[in-house]
Amino acid sequence: MFEMFQLPFMVQAFVVSLISGLLLAYLGVHVVGRGIVFVDLALGQISSLGVAFAGFIGAGLTSIPLIFTLAGALLMSFIHIRDKRLKHEAIIGIFYAFASALTVLMISKTPHGDSDVQEVLFGNILATDWPHIQTLGIAFGIIALVHIIFYKKFFALTERMENGTIHETIFSLWNFLFYMSIGLSIVFAVKINGVIPVFSFLIIPSVSAIMLTRNNYLLVILAILVSVIGNFAGLYVSYHYDFPAGSSIVAVLGCIFLLCGGVGIMTRKKRVVA
Repeated sequence: MFEMFQLPFMVQAFVVSLISGLLLAYLGVHVVGRGIVFVDLALGQISSLGVAFAGFIGAGLTSIPLIFTLAGALLMSFIHIRDKRLKHEAIIGIFYAFASALTVLMISKTPHGDSDVQEVLFGNILATDWPHIQTLGIAFGIIALVHIIFYKKFFALTERMENGTIHETIFSLWNFLFYMSIGLSIVFAVKINGVIPVFSFLIIPSVSAIMLTRNNYLLVILAILVSVIGNFAGLYVSYHYDFPAGSSIVAVLGCIFLLCGGVGIMTRKKRVVA
C-alpha cells in the first residue's frame, strides 16, 4: 500500500495534498456553516483568471493571481444584499461564471489551450517540487496560526450566521479577515492543486463530517480526517490505476461523502426508532 512513496514525486504530491487538505478542510467548516459554498469556487476561478491573464501578458505569474484573488475576496466581503428575493450565493455564482468565461477566453489564446484548461481545473500535483511545497507550507502555516489565535472570534461569527442571529453587514473586520484567509489559501492552493480539487477540499470533508456529528470540535477533527484519508486513497488509486491524481482525489472524496451520508442516514433512523 505504501510502495508508491518509493517514488519522490509521489511523496511530494502527498505532502502538497496533505498541507492543502488540512487547512482547507478546517476553513470548509466555516464556509459550509455560513452557507457560502460558492465563495471558494469563485475565488479559485478568479485566481485561475489571474494566472491566465499573467500568462496572456507574459508577466506577473505570482503577483497578478494574488492581486486578483485578494481583490475578489475584498469585494465579496462587502457584498450586502437587502432584497430578500436575492441570495448571497446567486451573486457569487455570477462572479464564478464571469471569471470562468474570461479564463477560458485568455487560455484559448495560448499554444496549448485544452491542456492548460485541464491543468487549471485539476492542477498537476505530481509535477510539484519542494520549493513550491515550502512556499505553500509557510503561507498555510501563517493562515492557520491566525485562525488558531482567533478561533473563538471566527467560530462565534460562523455560529451566529449559521443560526440566523446575525447577517453579514457592509463591513466587518472578522468577516474581512476570514475572506482574506480564504483568498490567500486559495491563491496558493489553486496554483498547484487546481480549482476543482481545492473546491472539493473545502466542501466535501466538512459536509461529510456534518453528517456524522453536531459537535464543532469533533466536526473539525472529522473533516480533517476525511481530507487525509481522501488524499492518501486518491493518490493510491492514481498510482495503481494510472489515473490523473487530482481527479482521483476528488473521486475518492466523493465516495467518502456518499459513505458518510449513508452512515448519517442509518444513525438518524436508529435514533428515531429508539
